[in-house]
Amino acid sequence: MSDFPGVLHVGDLDVNVSVSERRRSVRLTVERDASVTAVVPPEVSRDELAKVVRAKRSWLYGKLAERRELGESRPAREYVSGEGFPYLGRSYRLRIVDRAREVRLVRGRLELGRGGGAEELVRWYRRVGETWLKRRVEPWASRLGVEVSGLRVLPLGYRWGSCSPSGTVNIHWATMQLPPTLIDYVLVHELAHLLRHDHSAEFWRLVERAMPDFQDRRELLRRLGPDLWLPEEGL
Repeated sequence: MSDFPGVLHVGDLDVNVSVSERRRSVRLTVERDASVTAVVPPEVSRDELAKVVRAKRSWLYGKLAERRELGESRPAREYVSGEGFPYLGRSYRLRIVDRAREVRLVRGRLELGRGGGAEELVRWYRRVGETWLKRRVEPWASRLGVEVSGLRVLPLGYRWGSCSPSGTVNIHWATMQLPPTLIDYVLVHELAHLLRHDHSAEFWRLVERAMPDFQDRRELLRRLGPDLWLPEEGL
């Protein structure tokens, strides 16, 4: 496979290809910068890879849409007094304090211990998010007629949320930076997936029945996504 191209063009998709002796099957990935990569075993031909990419086209387009929806560019943030971080649609300024075991919202300021940074702030978003979201999800679940077995606030890369067949809903911690009306859209979207696991017309009808103005909310979410704070991968 020495003549295999570095980039394979399949329709409107450009796939960056690398070969690994350790791979036994093709691995497709949509990267953080919205590029598509494929790691393939040495014996895979150009035609075979193109066939795999075409078979996974719907999945790839979905992942690329998630990258665009959550946004690719990120405003830089410094962990100094006066820096602003969003919470429920409002910006709160940091106050650096000498002693703080965990981030707290005190009298309109986010208190962060000296030397702290992204890890401590993400932990705070996850902690407050779990309490807030568990209350918020209940009326929407009732409206859609679904049961939520659990709700977790996690780092989800470029996805706002996900759900499992068992009824667990996962929400990206960065969602807690959004206004409540947009968080509601994320919740309704995931709850509808408990009934329909695709993005078919029936899925969107479920969303619209629960939230008639969902398209306006979704468009605003797309515009606000790039302004949210999202630190390095893994947090």
